[in-house]
Amino acid sequence: MIPFMLTTTDAIVLSLQPHSDKAHLLHAYTRTGGRVNYMVYGIGRKNTSGRYNPLSLLQLTTDNHSIRTAQLTFVPRTIDTDPYKRTIALFISEVLYHVLRHPMPDEPMFDFIASAIQALDETDEPRNFHLSFLLGLASKLGFEMTEELPLPHTRAERQKTLRDLCTYFDEHVETWQEPKSLDILMEVFD
Repeated sequence: MIPFMLTTTDAIVLSLQPHSDKAHLLHAYTRTGGRVNYMVYGIGRKNTSGRYNPLSLLQLTTDNHSIRTAQLTFVPRTIDTDPYKRTIALFISEVLYHVLRHPMPDEPMFDFIASAIQALDETDEPRNFHLSFLLGLASKLGFEMTEELPLPHTRAERQKTLRDLCTYFDEHVETWQEPKSLDILMEVFD
């Protein structure tokens, strides 16, 4: 019999998907292991599902690939209640889900994402946040844009810039898939 070894790590929620009647599959980006998938049991219980929202920052205690405990390490003040920020968080988590595929630790990447989540929660003007995030992410992934990209001021400019950035990611990331939340994000910022 293989002994269970408990490990603790900081994690960022990328996605939570139903797996069976009693379990969900959590896709997370962790400080110590990069992209990792975990089984989560008992989500229907009171006050447990909210901590698995997209981009939640957690401290996980796990045995193999099953979660024993999950505690929020950052409690957002506005992301969960502001429809703009919630849509941006959904979009960013979906981008990260498709881009960060390897189970390799990358602490600078983890810290970049964790800082961005906190900045999103604190900003009073989130309209261009996702664009700035994509530019920073491209740099962290090693394909920084060489030309200056001015941040847009109008809805039409914002939509064009977002489409251009998605095309840029498609050209540089093999696992890229256009996020399903892209159209929702473009509609939210009227």
